[in-house]
Amino acid sequence: MAEPTFYIDEDVGEDTPSQQGTESSPYKTLGFAVLTHGDSPKFLARKSTSGDVPEGSDAATRLEWKPAAKAALKKAKNYAAQYQKKAAREQELLVQRSKEDADRKKVLDEAKKIVIEEDKSLPKAIRIKLDNTDPETIKLGDGKDVKGTRVRIFGRVHRERRQKENMFITLRDGYGFMQVILTGQLAKTYDALTLTRESSMEILGELRAVPEGAHAPNGRELHADYYKIVGKAAGGDDAITNRVSKDTDHATLLDLRHLTLRGETASKVMIVRDAVEFAFNSVYKELRMRKVSPPALVQTQVEGGATLFGLPYYNETAYLTQSSQLYLETCLPSMGDVFCIEKSFRAEKSLTRRHLAEYAHVEAELDFITFDDLLEHLEHVMCRVLEVTLSDPTTKQYILDLHPEFKMPERPFLRMRYSEAIDWLVEHNIDIEEEGEAPRPHKFGDDIAEAAERKMTDIINRPIFLTHFPAEIKAFYMPKDKDDPRVTESVDCLMPGVGEIVGGSMRMWDYDELMAAFDREKIDPAAYYWYTDQRKYGTSPHGGYGLGLERFLAWLCKQHTVRDCCLYPRYFGRCKP
Repeated sequence: MAEPTFYIDEDVGEDTPSQQGTESSPYKTLGFAVLTHGDSPKFLARKSTSGDVPEGSDAATRLEWKPAAKAALKKAKNYAAQYQKKAAREQELLVQRSKEDADRKKVLDEAKKIVIEEDKSLPKAIRIKLDNTDPETIKLGDGKDVKGTRVRIFGRVHRERRQKENMFITLRDGYGFMQVILTGQLAKTYDALTLTRESSMEILGELRAVPEGAHAPNGRELHADYYKIVGKAAGGDDAITNRVSKDTDHATLLDLRHLTLRGETASKVMIVRDAVEFAFNSVYKELRMRKVSPPALVQTQVEGGATLFGLPYYNETAYLTQSSQLYLETCLPSMGDVFCIEKSFRAEKSLTRRHLAEYAHVEAELDFITFDDLLEHLEHVMCRVLEVTLSDPTTKQYILDLHPEFKMPERPFLRMRYSEAIDWLVEHNIDIEEEGEAPRPHKFGDDIAEAAERKMTDIINRPIFLTHFPAEIKAFYMPKDKDDPRVTESVDCLMPGVGEIVGGSMRMWDYDELMAAFDREKIDPAAYYWYTDQRKYGTSPHGGYGLGLERFLAWLCKQHTVRDCCLYPRYFGRCKP
């Protein structure tokens, strides 16, 4: 019987079951041919001949069938052997998975038959939060002295693991974490065997101290006697661990911000934010300052018209506020020193890590002060806010978790005039870099760029009050220094790792000087009548500042970008979710 022959043509052949391996229906590769028919048949292959092929030549004249080379045949045999080995292994795994699936189905079917019920003969459970500062928890202690006290907790599954016949669940409720132990039938129910991360649960049981040498949140654990699933979280491909992970790109994490907020880092930053905002309110109250709520819809500018968000307002044009400063100034005569914590909006087309289009603005205005008074007040407020924030043990631990090297800033903050900063940048060869131009040394009058400012701050590595900026690069309402009319009584507070977090100044309080500033900036003062009237009716030397809460948090919590320091960031190109 004639030896079967199969043909391989790398140019026109195909490695598909429909091919027959004949001269008119060749395979594409020798490996596929050997895999399909074994290595005993004869294999003929052809390739394009070298040299130019005359146009219009028949394919047969430019291709020759030749026996497969020994080296190629050996390589094809190895390929076929590896493929068959892999296919066999996959088949074994398929059989194994099928068996495991069948076994698991059997276990789950049996688990569905297990029904747990609350034992009504046990003492009534006391509902507690999961932190150790909850009033009810304080009454209970850590379980050492009140063994047998039964509690009821609610939360979501943060982590879970199995150990022999027991199941360990770490529950989270936004106040803290608690380790829960399920034993016996509780660990064998269908709900226990199919438990997914983020499922919400109600659990009842006995609160106990953890055994010596063991570790659990707050040194305690709950030995459950009953539980139920309140809301089961998605599993499989849709599980939260698949949608959000440490390898997920930042843009996707922001799209899924509602899920990333459940992570430990994001939630800690938000909890610290709450504590910091509370501290600002507390410190201002200590200073007998009054909180006001200025409007967000305005028809005037504070920081230049280029960064205004305009919108139709009935039959007029209005803008989202850039700052509440002007309105705060109007409150001084009737309320004394005032502050607000409101949203401000800047339409900058900026994608730097410290810019947002919408941000929380801590602003204050102080009456009858000097520029030195303003600096001392700023330093006191920021340090006192840190003291109040760190006085809460939970918040302090979160800050140290996020920023292990954090230390209270030393007082007094470094005072550096703008002119001294220019000299410092020149001495340290930190040039100004403008788009389309070669780098050059800084000179007086330059607006120090963000990158250069941050380099300087990081090298000096301490808070800096950068003061006395040139009038040409500052807002129209900032008064000139009497000893140097080139500069204003203005200040930026710079923090390592972030740069500017506060901008402030004294305010022009002379009517004629303010009107001249309007004229110089070509701003019609008519729309500002309510602001300029303050200089007509009992004017006074006063000043104030604005602090970006997200920038303050980025410094405190050592976050790379302010976008991670607010609930749902809004910046150039993003207004979702």
